Amino acid sequence: MSPELDLQGLAGSAGHEPDGSRAVEPVELTVGELLLRPWHEDDAEAVWAAAQDPVMRQWHGVESRTLDGARARLARLADWSTGDHCSWAVEDAGVLVGSVSLHELDHDQAEGETGYWTVAAARGRGIAVRTADAVCRWGFSTLGLDRVQLFHAVENVASGRVAAKAGFTLEGRPAGRTATPTA
Repeated sequence: MSPELDLQGLAGSAGHEPDGSRAVEPVELTVGELLLRPWHEDDAEAVWAAAQDPVMRQWHGVESRTLDGARARLARLADWSTGDHCSWAVEDAGVLVGSVSLHELDHDQAEGETGYWTVAAARGRGIAVRTADAVCRWGFSTLGLDRVQLFHAVENVASGRVAAKAGFTLEGRPAGRTATPTA
């Protein structure tokens, strides 16, 4: 484990409920100077502001392009009770600089996916690489995952670089998937 990732006190944060669901308690992680924390309702304005960036508009959904949409999205991301995702706000010195998640979690198959974004002012600092690596390792050690996949648009070269630097192996384009349309 990298000395940059603080996993102390996190063992046991995923539990198996009697009905077979896998509840996950929200946790904070530190990665160097970065704090990965669960989303808060008061993050909506910062998420909405980030969604105005043309790069964000090209590669990410339209939901957060309105303040009400950002609030609705954050309400879902903050609720880890279904066990199907773990989503973090990424802060540097108290300022929101990005997002990282483990999602599409399938506890029976011990696999999931990861995704990330960074605000324009934080790009080029390795934030997406470090946080994607950290949450994947947390997923392996705490959730017992065996596989984490990362999907990105082929045309999104920057995201491809993040994936490679974070240690993901290029397997190709999944059958039936097409290029991401811009909206």
